[in-house]
Amino acid sequence: MNKISPSKDNWNALLYEDKHAFVWQYGEDLLQWLNPQPGELILDIGCGTGQLSAKIAESGAEVMGIDSAATMIDKARQNYPNLRFEVADARNLQIDKSFDAVFSNATLHWIKEAETAIASIYQTLKPGGRFVAEFGGKGNVQAIVQALYVAFAQIGLPNPQALNPWYFPSISEYTILLEQQGFEVSQAILFSRPTPLADGTVGIKNWLQMFGNSFLAPLSTEQQVEVIRIVEDYLKPTLYRDHAWIADYRRIRILAIKV
Repeated sequence: MNKISPSKDNWNALLYEDKHAFVWQYGEDLLQWLNPQPGELILDIGCGTGQLSAKIAESGAEVMGIDSAATMIDKARQNYPNLRFEVADARNLQIDKSFDAVFSNATLHWIKEAETAIASIYQTLKPGGRFVAEFGGKGNVQAIVQALYVAFAQIGLPNPQALNPWYFPSISEYTILLEQQGFEVSQAILFSRPTPLADGTVGIKNWLQMFGNSFLAPLSTEQQVEVIRIVEDYLKPTLYRDHAWIADYRRIRILAIKV
């Protein structure tokens, strides 16, 4: 998972790079769908610390990376000072140029206002431009979310659903939104990707602190410890194997053309 969310402005970029490199490493496969060409102008939405933007640039394309988190953009600029990175919101792209392609990996599930983001992306593309994205789809981290809800109930906190920051659409739901905006969807798939987490026994704790902070932030330190303990106990029979945690990811992948 990546970044664009009002609550993600203070992302821990070092923790992201150190413990959650799988986010961009899995995204490398998505570059085959993008197929960047020399001279193309490509926008990378939710660029994080810049690794996939740099991969795109290796093709000879001109890439601009954006993220809503200033901490991520600062780190991306340190990592790749020759590339352009800007703090921006996918829901309101104020960019004075049109792009041949818009690319996004592990970001759009942070944007509940999907129609607004799609409209913004559409306006940013040249006619015939392509939109290539992968993000959490229907059923993504379903077990982890259920465990969080159980944990909140056990410690007596109401309505944890209101803290859920994620948007995980079905293929049909997202395809309809794209077509309503004017895109032609040429490819769309939904698939499971069980994802091993780093650091063995504390992998799910690290994941929750990185990606589930909207659930943890309102809690006291003692409540956070208790919620994490309950989540671990609840998930251990299904998501803990061979001394390592596995996140129950399901991803949606889209290729759409602006017509």
